Amino acid sequence: MDTGTATPKRDAAPMDPATLSRHLCDVAERRDKAAFAELFRHFSPRLKSYLLRLGGSASGAEELVQETMVAVWRKADRYDPSKASASTWIFTIARNLRIDAYRRQKHPEIEADDPALAPEPDEAPDVAVGRGQDAARLTEALSRLSDADRSLLRMSFYDDLSHSTIADRLGLPLGTVKSRIRLAFGKLRTALAQPEDDI
Repeated sequence: MDTGTATPKRDAAPMDPATLSRHLCDVAERRDKAAFAELFRHFSPRLKSYLLRLGGSASGAEELVQETMVAVWRKADRYDPSKASASTWIFTIARNLRIDAYRRQKHPEIEADDPALAPEPDEAPDVAVGRGQDAARLTEALSRLSDADRSLLRMSFYDDLSHSTIADRLGLPLGTVKSRIRLAFGKLRTALAQPEDDI
């Protein structure tokens, strides 16, 4: 809410607790803008100092002060002077808003309808069976290769190592590694191309 007043540069003169409580009650009962302006002048610099001491930027503290005072205006009818002073009630609102802001920064709210969160559709049974059969054929085809060929293919395709890294590990010339990987992959492709009964 716009009170028509700017945040003072220095703390406004302190008011006694009874006056603060009366102003808050006037806001609650009559939506008294003059009383709210007094509360705003009194509390805004004090809230900002408090929030800065808790950590955070000046702009973040200013924003939380504004949110706090808007909440004071909206929730003034919930204030009970018999249970807490106006200062305690208002600073509690500020503290809670700061905690909420911190949680939003650390754990942003998740959009329920975000497509990225939609579960993967169930795989059709025939697709699942086909995938299993393909995996079995690949395993069988790999078992027909020599240990050296399997090792080269594993390093290149499963471990995602570059040809130069493989050459360093095996102590072989780079050209030799490239040729052997090409030959091993050719053997694997040939084995996979055979009819299932032949594998």
